[in-house]
Amino acid sequence: MDFGTAEQPIGEACGVFGMYDLDGNDVAASIYYGLYALQHRGQESAGIAVTDTFDQHDEVRCHKDLGLVNEVFKPENMEALKGNLGVGHVRYSTAGASNRENSQPLVLSYIKGTLMLSHNGNLVNAPELRRELAHDGAIFQTTIDSETIAYHIARARVKSKNVQEAVLQAMHKVRGAYALVIASPRKLIGVRDPWGFKPLVIGKRDNAYILSSENCALETIGADFVRDVLPGEIVTIDKDGNIDSNREMCQPEEKLARCIFEYIYFARPDTTIDGMNVTRARMIAGRCLAKDHPVEADLVVGVPESGNMAALGYAMESGIPYGIAFTKNTYVGRTFIKPKQSRRETGVRVKLNVLREMVEGKRIVMIDDSIVRGTTSDQIVTLLRNAGAKEVHMRVSAPPFLHPCYFGIDIPSEDQLIANGRTVEEICRIIGADSLGYLGLERLKEMVDGRSICDACFSGNYPIAPPKEDIRGEYLR
Repeated sequence: MDFGTAEQPIGEACGVFGMYDLDGNDVAASIYYGLYALQHRGQESAGIAVTDTFDQHDEVRCHKDLGLVNEVFKPENMEALKGNLGVGHVRYSTAGASNRENSQPLVLSYIKGTLMLSHNGNLVNAPELRRELAHDGAIFQTTIDSETIAYHIARARVKSKNVQEAVLQAMHKVRGAYALVIASPRKLIGVRDPWGFKPLVIGKRDNAYILSSENCALETIGADFVRDVLPGEIVTIDKDGNIDSNREMCQPEEKLARCIFEYIYFARPDTTIDGMNVTRARMIAGRCLAKDHPVEADLVVGVPESGNMAALGYAMESGIPYGIAFTKNTYVGRTFIKPKQSRRETGVRVKLNVLREMVEGKRIVMIDDSIVRGTTSDQIVTLLRNAGAKEVHMRVSAPPFLHPCYFGIDIPSEDQLIANGRTVEEICRIIGADSLGYLGLERLKEMVDGRSICDACFSGNYPIAPPKEDIRGEYLR
């Protein structure tokens, strides 16, 4: 991942998690650990909201703030979160400013009770939905598109027979990428957009049901994976443990648009999305790189973390030994103070150290998952050379970024992308590598065993027409 300090890192929208314990046991601690397992999906804010379904008052207890999961939740906060039904959220802002007001879950109190909602993704028609609500008198508390979803569900619920019907009506109005976890007074609901951009899974532990962005979070709390929520599906879990499925929005496989970057970078290596294991996908990408961009070298290394499995695949295909060249400081979080440009201690040096004993005097193949602006790729190449590497050949387990994303990834506008208007040879010179090779666009489907994907950030082929006005948030300004 081209994740440096001078350039804006790529960020995912969010991670969502929900749990309903039908026996009445508190769920906040399990949601906490579920969010901890999803921390890689968002490091700006975290939140948990819970309610007790055995209490007729439908009181919602919520705590959220800016920071990592273990920074936001202290013992006194957790003690107050009593309830057997709840939702959680970790956020990286791709639409709306990074502030406490934009933290999730969102909690609405309205004529039919309460609604708790966590959202992963971006809506392409959020501005018009927001204007429609504003003209009807809605007063917004946030600047995020998730609030428009919550309001439309609440508005539809007033005239519908149940919350499932209200959710379906609202989903017919929204367009874009979304995985939703929603809790009404006595139901837990999961929703996945018709294109399947964002992942969502169902889990079970004893007499409790779970919804999560990734199955790795299920394993963290000792839950079993039940199945993926299908693209376009609304699943509702009630107080009796019944799972109702509405598949009215489902589409055929060839129309689906799973975000390819979930497999390349976002998801944890131990996650499986729609039947495709992330580690396997990354190893396939590495094997393809070795076939398409061979080079004589002494060692293959990955830029942690998402480059490691692709590097292993490259090594297995090429026969070049696989090794570890970098140690990563995992404690660099939101509180990291960026040094001035004049300082030698750049963000890359703080995050990564090179193991000189592994690379000195060797020809290195370095695998990274992407190059965005290129301002940190050159620093990583320099780190290897300073540690004594004779040659540095960079291979990238994704095609060149050429277009912005409108579905929950904060890829910059074209003029900020290093691949825009440059040849591979020119990029290679800029980052200072001896050679450079990207994964071919045609290899992406092979990477996911033929599953339908969204590759618009590479190809410009958007599955949904891009919005006519900016929806992508403060990072562009």
